[in-house]
Amino acid sequence: MYLGVSASAEGVAIAPKVRTVMAMLLVHADQVVPVHTFMRELWGERPPATALRTLQTYILNCRKTLSRVTGRSATHVAQEILVTGADGYGLRGTHARLDWREFERLKNLGTKALEGGQCAAGIELLDAALALWRGDALVDTPEGPVLHSKRRFFEESRLDAIAVRAEAQIKAGLHQRAITQLAAVTTEHTLHEGLHAQYARALALGGRRAEALGVLRTLRTRLVSEIGIEPGAPLRELQLAILKSEPGAV
Repeated sequence: MYLGVSASAEGVAIAPKVRTVMAMLLVHADQVVPVHTFMRELWGERPPATALRTLQTYILNCRKTLSRVTGRSATHVAQEILVTGADGYGLRGTHARLDWREFERLKNLGTKALEGGQCAAGIELLDAALALWRGDALVDTPEGPVLHSKRRFFEESRLDAIAVRAEAQIKAGLHQRAITQLAAVTTEHTLHEGLHAQYARALALGGRRAEALGVLRTLRTRLVSEIGIEPGAPLRELQLAILKSEPGAV
């Protein structure tokens, strides 16, 4: 699962706090995560007196899991994969294929391709990047402040990739593809004005103006009733443009 630390890996059960430690290592690959950062993530501002010893046990459990998954000896894992650094621990990313890194690589390549006028290639690369998502980021992983921030970052990066791809599809006349993908993501993110605007545009350009206006009306109702704000000026202008447009044009 994408960016998740599953409760089991290759049949090996992983306890909740060990999943947290493993997730901290994965999202900080090739960095040393300080002991105090682990402690804050695991226990907040009041770690128990046994926190250091318990953390060392969690690291040992992570190494055992990595040993079973990779087939490497525990000694090799400790020396080459999950290593002890200056006042902390680090995971060497060269020993693992990390979905979040591959996602960012493909997303950046796709964005650059679009900026260079290579629309089809850019869309294809963004499709490949987004296909890596197989669930929520860090799903099933107990989180503290650091992992919460990382999860938000990954999710925002995903939404940005969706928006960039949708814009490219709309410009390329691939309205139905954009509609299908945006229908799903706007159901998930019911108050996201930018994605709803793209969804409405794609519908209108596909000759479905009534549905496009319905999307904007539903969004306004939710914004007003749930958080007490009116849609922003871009959405109001889009609604007016759709009302005044000919079928298939915005």
